[in-house]
Amino acid sequence: MQKAYINSLYKLLQKDKNVISCLSDSGTDYDEMIAREFPNQVINFGISENNKVAAAAGLASCGKIPFVYTTSAFLAYRSYEFIRDDICLQNYNVKLIGMGSGLSWSTLGPTHHTTEDIAILYTLPNLTILSPCSPKELEQCINYAYNHIGPVYVRMGMSNEKEIYDENYKFVFGKNNVIKEGKDVSIYVTGSIIEEVIEASKKLETNGFSIKIVNVATIKPFDKNSIINEKNKYIVTVEEQNILGGIGSIISSIITENNLNIKLFKIGLNDSFAKGYGTYKEMLKMNNLDGDSIYNIINSILSQ
Repeated sequence: MQKAYINSLYKLLQKDKNVISCLSDSGTDYDEMIAREFPNQVINFGISENNKVAAAAGLASCGKIPFVYTTSAFLAYRSYEFIRDDICLQNYNVKLIGMGSGLSWSTLGPTHHTTEDIAILYTLPNLTILSPCSPKELEQCINYAYNHIGPVYVRMGMSNEKEIYDENYKFVFGKNNVIKEGKDVSIYVTGSIIEEVIEASKKLETNGFSIKIVNVATIKPFDKNSIINEKNKYIVTVEEQNILGGIGSIISSIITENNLNIKLFKIGLNDSFAKGYGTYKEMLKMNNLDGDSIYNIINSILSQ
């Protein structure tokens, strides 16, 4: 995902001199290469995320298009007040790129995990939230963010995500994308964990269940009509988030507000921080978010 972002940003820097890359000591060879080629379009603020976000608002007020790139947890949590007051309140054209959503920073523990960002940022007026699941989708989300006038938060994984789409895929803003149809249960999923959902769905189908998978790439504004027009009576949400305030909570509100006859089940962190340390795959397994755990939970639901 990181490579897909850098490739997209590089093209935008070439295309538009108003695009500014705002960094916090990311320390990659790509950053150094881009800084050498575009010395007037790259600013490294060091480990000073709050100052960086505030400065990005100032850049936007002068007609620049800053792309603020740093670890998701430091951006969403540490800089929340600055995102709220300096960017969203002023409705400035700033693009916030959170690197390492969910449990991506697996070995560094809860201080680096980003498992509440949807909940806290969803409440901010004027902010668009995008959550791509694959490199191709991320590239298209970055291009959408560039063309959209106003603040955008893009949350991206960092776990060598596989490409699930072919070359014909087109990201459609504000619309959930049905990966596959099914008539027994609809799984709504956002972000990198979609790979685990696809794995779980294949196992469920060997048991005779028909599984619909829906990728939620636009979190805000949420595609309410996809829920209102849902044909299946069971929805399961899967996310690397605390289930309090994630897409499960958003969908729950839509079901309640529209008096829908749908039973909702949420899979995520149950009002807790993630347990343990290890690789990304190990973290998913320890927290019952790997393909086998998702399969077992949904199989139990459908079997009853």
